[in-house]
Order: sequence, then C-alpha cells, then structure tokens
Amino acid sequence: MGLYPKYILPRLIDVGCRNKDARELRKQVLPAAKGHVVEVGIGSALNLPYYSSDVVHLYGIDASSELLQMARQKTENAPFPVTLVNQTAEKIPLRSHSVDTVVMTWVLCSIAQDITALQEMKRILKPNGRLIFLEHGLAPEPKIQFWQNHLTPIWKRMGGGCCLNKKIDELISRAGFRITELHTSYMPGPKPMTYVYRGFAQLDRSP
Repeated sequence: MGLYPKYILPRLIDVGCRNKDARELRKQVLPAAKGHVVEVGIGSALNLPYYSSDVVHLYGIDASSELLQMARQKTENAPFPVTLVNQTAEKIPLRSHSVDTVVMTWVLCSIAQDITALQEMKRILKPNGRLIFLEHGLAPEPKIQFWQNHLTPIWKRMGGGCCLNKKIDELISRAGFRITELHTSYMPGPKPMTYVYRGFAQLDRSP
C-alpha cells in the first residue's frame, strides 16, 4: 500500500465528511438507530455523537485500519459498548438475523461489490430490522449525470474507489429491501459530487 491510500486518503475522508451540511443530514436519520446496530463503513466514527440512548451495542465495520484507529480514539468513552471490526462490507462477521439496525453513510459509493454488501446487510438484519442510509449518488438531471459518468473513473482513483454515479435507491431495492422513506437533495458544492439520498428501508417481504 502506498503513502497516499495509507496516510493521506484516510485523513482527507475524515476532514471531508466533517462539514456542517453533512452534520445536519446525520441529525435527520441517525437518531432512529436502536438496539444492536451495525455501522458499515464507520470510518473515523463521525456518526457517533448522533446515536441515541436506544443503541444497545454498536458494531463498526470498516476496511481501513487507519480510519478504525481514528475511530478507536473517539469510541473509548462512548455511552454504549462499541466493537470495531477491520473487515470489508461484503462479508460481515455476524450471525444472520442478529441486528436491529444497519447504518451506512457515504460508504456505498466506494464498495465495489455493492449488491453483495447490501445482501450481507439484509442477512444480518432481524425480520423487523431497519436499514438507515445517507449516501451520495446519481443525480436526476442528464447534464449532471454526464459529468458524473465522465468524472467517476478519475474520481475513483483519487477517492479510494468512490463512484459518483451509483443510483442508490435502485441498488437498495435490487438487494431485497423495501424503501419506506426517501429524501433526495443537493448539498452545497459541485453538483456532480453532492446529490444525496437519505432515508430508511426494511426487508422486502413481497411474494
């Protein structure tokens, strides 16, 4: 692993996800997490302040040992137990149907096998469990999509695999979830990078 992905990129991710607008969006969805919670792509644990007292245990999954080291410093005094696991999202080391809530914020963009990862999230959720998502992805306007599609190859190399052009709601549905609430909007900044999907989903029980 080179200098950039090991030392520079984790700090860029940490700083880039700290802005005021991201904090406001976190406040709108994260307090709904409850029970045994798995956060996929916990990163440097920027979501931690927004969890409520309804959380019993938080399992933080991340493929970056450098970001987990940052998370470790923040979670030492958390108001609930936190277990950090250095693992990719495509293979979550937890029992099936053992989790009340799965959280993913700004992570699906960088997961190469996104459907596999979402199906893992589905596997570990209890039948009445909930997926909370806050992700950036494909915008609705063709002009913005044009730039997202053309910028994604270089953006992936710079951003640790981050894709600008994933249609988040379609991916979630394809993996076997039913979206129960969905809000979309632009955050301030360049439109190809700032179209956000946020909401909630449950296991799809359609026949």
